[in-house]
Amino acid sequence: MGEKITIDSATLMNKALEIIEAHWLFNLSAEQIKVIIHPQSLVHSLVEFRDGSMVAQMSKPDMKIPIQFALTYPERLPKSPLSPPLLRRAGGITFTFIEPDKKRFPALELGYEVIRRGGTAGAVLNAANEEVVKLFMDRKIRFTDIVPLVGKVLYRHKVMNASNINNVLEADRWARTQVTHENAKR
Repeated sequence: MGEKITIDSATLMNKALEIIEAHWLFNLSAEQIKVIIHPQSLVHSLVEFRDGSMVAQMSKPDMKIPIQFALTYPERLPKSPLSPPLLRRAGGITFTFIEPDKKRFPALELGYEVIRRGGTAGAVLNAANEEVVKLFMDRKIRFTDIVPLVGKVLYRHKVMNASNINNVLEADRWARTQVTHENAKR
């Protein structure tokens, strides 16, 4: 993982972005999407069906298998001999799932807010987060400033129709500029 992804994981902004992805990819409402924390990072998704049964997608905590599958879809390549069997590790595997503390991880609410607002809100969240994380990596803001600053930009945005690419690009530019302005006020 790179620095940005590590920071997004620490703030749970990565999960906020995944909330938005699930909304668009599977046509789900905000109420149908729930975030749980799985510290072992082996279960990458769970789908609960109407009857209460669940299907999990599990793999080692890296992106090699998902990237390989994306490149070879719909085929699946044979398992790499370098990968030990996931469920036959020494000492067994513990699966823990916990509800996230929404006060401790306010980025999650930003993902749901993007779904509620629609339009160009997602472009604004993404662009603002990229710029704010750069400020943090450049030591210009504290870690605890990341999500509040992204949220301030998102809540100030006047949503436009996202089916027009020019609106999306304008929202992206606006968010990046707004981060600079907001940070200068501090």
